[in-house]
Amino acid sequence: MAKLKIGLALGSGSARGWAHIGVIRALEKEGITPDIVTGCSIGSLVGAAYVGGHLDILEKWVRKLTFWDVVRLLDVKMLGGLIEGESLMSSFEDKIRNINIEELPLPFAAVATDLGSGREVWLQSGLLPDAVRASIALPGLFSPHKSDGRWLVDGGLTNPVPVSLCRALGADLIIAVNLNSDIVGRHLKSPEVRKKEVKEEERDLFNQLLKKINTGLFEARLGRWSKAQEERDSIPGMFEVMASSINIMQDRITKSRMAGDPPDVLLSPRLGRLGLLEFDRADEAIAEGEDIVRRMLPSLHHLMEQSR
Repeated sequence: MAKLKIGLALGSGSARGWAHIGVIRALEKEGITPDIVTGCSIGSLVGAAYVGGHLDILEKWVRKLTFWDVVRLLDVKMLGGLIEGESLMSSFEDKIRNINIEELPLPFAAVATDLGSGREVWLQSGLLPDAVRASIALPGLFSPHKSDGRWLVDGGLTNPVPVSLCRALGADLIIAVNLNSDIVGRHLKSPEVRKKEVKEEERDLFNQLLKKINTGLFEARLGRWSKAQEERDSIPGMFEVMASSINIMQDRITKSRMAGDPPDVLLSPRLGRLGLLEFDRADEAIAEGEDIVRRMLPSLHHLMEQSR
């Protein structure tokens, strides 16, 4: 009998996506190596680095990222999104191979969304960095990416955990990683927390992004629109609303998609404590990725028995 093909579907989740590195490392220790890899958003980046043989380079880099490194990489342009994404992608490009997807040693594909039609797009050919750039273009944050006359944005809008794509590429047994299982409501803060964080605004990532815009003009307008101080303290901030809305959207879409096409093993790291853009917390995310594999070992060993 031919060995069953194992597929690995790596889901979206922005900075929580460094957990995929821990998942892959832990699977390797258990002797589980995928034959097919698919990725959505940050999952496409980690998947591309893994299939291209550059996961060691990516892991070493993300573990050294600091808060101020992240601030410098987020280039504010306000053209199609708050962040242009070119600085970030330039840093990523030497962590993934700049080759065509067809030349990779394993079947690989990334998911994006066509902004014009709303349709899911499977990127299975062409330059690997271009596919990743399209897949991570989170609306409102990263600018869309143009490909073949279409504007493409984050695949999380249509297929946050690409199980269906993995199956379409020929996987018989699928391990899926869902980074969005415990995130709804996690970015909403109490008024007490907001007051405390005013003193720490230098360490607030979104504050740093706003300072890259015309701060004086922005704050002047914001002041004219503001209500009384007490009322402002009770209203969620702009970034809280944006992050929470993205979390709700991805949680609902993920549940809907996987209800109709469930994986054989679902890994759901507990990552709700990590913020949307906290890419500097890689150690925590990678450790949780390793832990979820250990917690799911009975199911994973059963999967391996099936593959044999």
